[in-house]
Amino acid sequence: MNLTRRQFARVTGAAAAGVAFSGLGSDLTPVVAHAKELRTKSAKETTTICPYCAVGCGAIVSTSQKDGRVINIEGDPDHVINRGSLCSKGSSLHQLAENKQRLTRPMYRAPGAKEWKPVSWDWALENIAKRVKATRDATFMVKNTRGESVNRTEAIASVGSAALDNEECWAYQAMLRAMGLVYIEHQARI
Repeated sequence: MNLTRRQFARVTGAAAAGVAFSGLGSDLTPVVAHAKELRTKSAKETTTICPYCAVGCGAIVSTSQKDGRVINIEGDPDHVINRGSLCSKGSSLHQLAENKQRLTRPMYRAPGAKEWKPVSWDWALENIAKRVKATRDATFMVKNTRGESVNRTEAIASVGSAALDNEECWAYQAMLRAMGLVYIEHQARI
């Protein structure tokens, strides 16, 4: 039998393809689904924004009606930025909410102390407010060295979060400007 190189390549290519496809299990019988019902069937869906980077991708969080635990997190297909897709960090948002090592209350380490201790939210917020007020009062400038009215403090800075929407950013910045801060930055610009 005389075969040309072209005929030999066709025959061996067809034989290789046949062997390859035969090992894939080309069974055409219908597949049976093993799940009886979706676990998110009776879950409450809430839209949110991914907190990881400054892009602001939208996500849908499904929580259980029974205990409020997060069941599923997926990209929001109606969100203008990500159109339903999430990066690897956004896909792992579930671990942010349902993590046994997640801190659920404020922790405080006193100056010179080596250990962190749990404190109440009331104590933490009150002490943060006192320290911000004390720093502002101690460093507030009414006039600069040229005698110009400035009404500012340069001892406090703020970095906003990409998890805030435009309205929250506006309210937050308005509060910071009212306190006299000039060093105001936002994660989306960094």
